[in-house]
Amino acid sequence: MFRTFYREVKKLLNCEDRYIRESEFADLSTTIAFKIAKEKKENPQKVAEELVSEIEFERSTYIGSVEVVNGYINFFVNEEFLSDTVERILDEDENYGSLNLGGEVLIEHTSANPDGPIHIGHLRNAIIGDTLARMMEKAGIKVTTHYYVNDMGRQIAAAVLGYLKYGLRETKPDHAVAEVYVKINKDIEENPELEKEVDELMLKFEEGDEEVSKSFKFVVDKALEGIRETLAKFDIHHDDFIYESDFVRNGYVERIFKMLEEKGLLEKDDVWKVDLKDYGIEKEVIMRRENGTTLYITRDLAYHLWKNENFRRFINVLGADHKLYSEQLSKILELLDLKPPEVLFFEFVSLPEGSMSTRKGKFVSADELLEKTFEEAKRILRERGSVDEKIAKVVAVGAIRYDFVRVSPEKPFTFDWSKALDFERQTASYIQYSHARSCSILRKAVESGKAELEFDPAIITNKERELVMRLSKFSFYLEKAINELKPSIFAEYLMSVANAFNDFYTDHQVLVGDKKVRMHRLAIVDATRIVLRNGLELLGIEAPERM
Repeated sequence: MFRTFYREVKKLLNCEDRYIRESEFADLSTTIAFKIAKEKKENPQKVAEELVSEIEFERSTYIGSVEVVNGYINFFVNEEFLSDTVERILDEDENYGSLNLGGEVLIEHTSANPDGPIHIGHLRNAIIGDTLARMMEKAGIKVTTHYYVNDMGRQIAAAVLGYLKYGLRETKPDHAVAEVYVKINKDIEENPELEKEVDELMLKFEEGDEEVSKSFKFVVDKALEGIRETLAKFDIHHDDFIYESDFVRNGYVERIFKMLEEKGLLEKDDVWKVDLKDYGIEKEVIMRRENGTTLYITRDLAYHLWKNENFRRFINVLGADHKLYSEQLSKILELLDLKPPEVLFFEFVSLPEGSMSTRKGKFVSADELLEKTFEEAKRILRERGSVDEKIAKVVAVGAIRYDFVRVSPEKPFTFDWSKALDFERQTASYIQYSHARSCSILRKAVESGKAELEFDPAIITNKERELVMRLSKFSFYLEKAINELKPSIFAEYLMSVANAFNDFYTDHQVLVGDKKVRMHRLAIVDATRIVLRNGLELLGIEAPERM
């Protein structure tokens, strides 16, 4: 609804988005008069008044009034906008907020090396990628998600050597792979000659040795089995797992080499490489080692050649430490006349000092983080009089998913479960509890007798109006988050809905004796319930009806 109002204002003013903004003093405000006044060397207030006098308000459906204040032109919605917002939410229910942007996109996210469990850095990648995918699907974009499996690198070869030497223990498979990976690396430190065995395994696998390939597949599949299990706990799933080795076997890697040669980009001395110094990238890019094995970037270029042939748009979610790598990849793709990926970079997440009893230097796995947060959620819920473990799991997953996505991707942050599980703070628990409260109010209303909900803008209060305006902005912020590739924008929006709802609830009794007021407020409560539930779903968070 707000998107429609916004478009109406923009059309009447015939100005760019940068001159229109939300304001605490109006539903929308514009600074266009200041731009025109500067060009004409006139007073902004005078220019603004002239602009308003020329506006044809009959061309608008939802603009109720306009005022000019110190050169700012402030727009306010009419009663029809407020009524249509609530009615539309109640009518569309689970479909409310959907858009029809069209198009399709491939999102590659998570893509952690299959040499052990995913850690909290990988988890932020997965949560950001999965949330972006959910949002794009809600916006009517056809989304495909990929996990790109590095099954050929040095780390995997080391894990395979560890498996061949020690076997895998009967435990969660990704953790079992990590154990032998750590052991073999310790062995290599003590006996560097073992590095030759790792190199030999890499070469044999790339050449297609049958027995070695079986060992690689076994280890990688075991690690992925555990990784999938972990991601499923957070309701994160990929459409496809794409293996690096496929692009060696299917000829795409050789196609990349041929394209590089045709462009005169490939240099050969002891190794095959591409020099990008002329393009401001000092570090040369090795494409093939002296022993004939390719590198990760070689196979990744092949993967992106495939992406170019199969998708018009593709997005990679990467840690900030991959910026140089991404710059190299994108520049080579451009030189080959291929489209580079859009890249959503994220900074890393840390934990408070001493928050988990792990050995120095040991990464914290997503499994450990979830278990600790779950235990903390159980403790907090017990103090609140609840012993439902299912709710505790929902709260724990919600706490992690929301905290990992609420901060803008380019900013690092520290996850503190004691704060993330606070029902009184700006947390997922707070939003979930707001949803549960709305459900509770509606249950009590049903118990006292059914009646038709009827929103009445004629009796709306300031707090009610503020809440309804928030509800109207669902798709506006959804589209904004998608356009900027920042799911944090929508997470912040949903928190603002919960805040507005709790302000409304604090100041207004809903189940009052006056039937007209009661039905009016229940309509607002039900609309809020729908927006909170639909919004939490986009964030991959369950919306419990009781807490």
